[in-house]
Amino acid sequence: MAENPYRLSEDEVLDPPTNFSGKLRFLGPGFILSASIVGSGELIATTLLGAKAGFICLWVIIFSCLVKVAIQLEFGKHAIYTGKTTMQALNELPGPRIGKGHVSIWAWLGIMSFKFLQVGGIVGGVTLVFLEIPALAEFGKTWWTLFTALVVAVIVSVGRYGLLEKISLIMIALFTLFTLISVIALQWTPNAMTGGELLSGLSFQLPSAAIILVAVGAFGITGVGGDEIMAYNYWLLEKGYAAHTGPRPAETDGEAHDAWLKRARGWIRVMTTDAIAAMICYTLVTVLFYILGAAILHRNGLIPEKGELITSLGTMYTQSLGGWAFGIFLAGALVVLFSTLLAALAAWARLFSDAFSQLGWGDFRDPVSRRKFVSACAFIFPAIWAVLYLKFEAPGVMVMIGGVASAFILLIVVFAAIVMRLKWAPRELEVSSFYKCSFVLSCIAIVTVAVITVASQAGWI
Repeated sequence: MAENPYRLSEDEVLDPPTNFSGKLRFLGPGFILSASIVGSGELIATTLLGAKAGFICLWVIIFSCLVKVAIQLEFGKHAIYTGKTTMQALNELPGPRIGKGHVSIWAWLGIMSFKFLQVGGIVGGVTLVFLEIPALAEFGKTWWTLFTALVVAVIVSVGRYGLLEKISLIMIALFTLFTLISVIALQWTPNAMTGGELLSGLSFQLPSAAIILVAVGAFGITGVGGDEIMAYNYWLLEKGYAAHTGPRPAETDGEAHDAWLKRARGWIRVMTTDAIAAMICYTLVTVLFYILGAAILHRNGLIPEKGELITSLGTMYTQSLGGWAFGIFLAGALVVLFSTLLAALAAWARLFSDAFSQLGWGDFRDPVSRRKFVSACAFIFPAIWAVLYLKFEAPGVMVMIGGVASAFILLIVVFAAIVMRLKWAPRELEVSSFYKCSFVLSCIAIVTVAVITVASQAGWI
């Protein structure tokens, strides 16, 4: 790992692995991305949609997981061949500026104010897990909310990339395995799903108007969302993909430029493998959660909301595995929600610190300045999340509001990705026709969902 991955130098140049086993050794950024996705999108938003809509929206969830990856890859490619962060890229976009910052950065800051509700809901989810344990419940809601915020703040303030990667991988593996066993066991219960129900979920039916906003929120938050795409570049840089590629030589420096191109293509292939592995992981978990929500919660009229969130979600496991599984579910829920808090806080601390740097407050590329801003954000943000949960006490609704905000962040991401693809990408790094089609589909899907969101709020649909 590079000493300062946000500054490129020839000292960190490394040839990329050429075989699959070699690529596996350099995977990791996708693990952190998956950890940030699974807790809010899969455990809460996906099951909430399944509980309200039944099986008919399964295609929405699968489509959400698959369609945004091309945009993520475009952001990742830009980070590798330039060594620039997401906020540096946004600040170089064409268009109006306010002070030192591009309007997209200011728009992102405004939309992110709603995302505080989302992560506040996740803090609330962790608190509710503690309150379900009789020996711990006596400490009360406020105590556990503040405890959760403090623990995640301390870990992120002192933790480095390697620690986050390891924690994320372990937590995701444990909960994925447990959820898979629960779905399989479901088939030996009265709530067993049928082939017809699964096929109905793949028939591209739309939910009722009352559920459309829930579906939009789920689209924004499941799979890789706008904020996860923006955060992915920081994990790529800290893993060393850009540092190993090295600074780009002038095209007139033929031999050095050819060697750089070879490295860039190689590390982009590694990044693509990492992104696809993450996509397979979070798509699997998303589908499993949705099936549990549709098969158990929807059939039994249980909607996971407010203080009953964890109890309702736990029903998915007790109905398929038996009452003994509720304790296992609590441990699993704690793991997945806490991993999301860790990954989200680590990403937010970097994104906001970098945004402030682009606006003229601090220097994100300087290790000392970056460490100070990241540490400060690591304590300030959890405090805000805790206060918001204690104020609203509705984790499910708070998470879905954040999901709708994520759909609008995706618009900023799409605009930036189009500029990266059409104006900034080196012509020597040309891509396949399949990638081009996937990229266009991603852009159209994201813009369409944003239009549906506005239309539903205006009462047009």
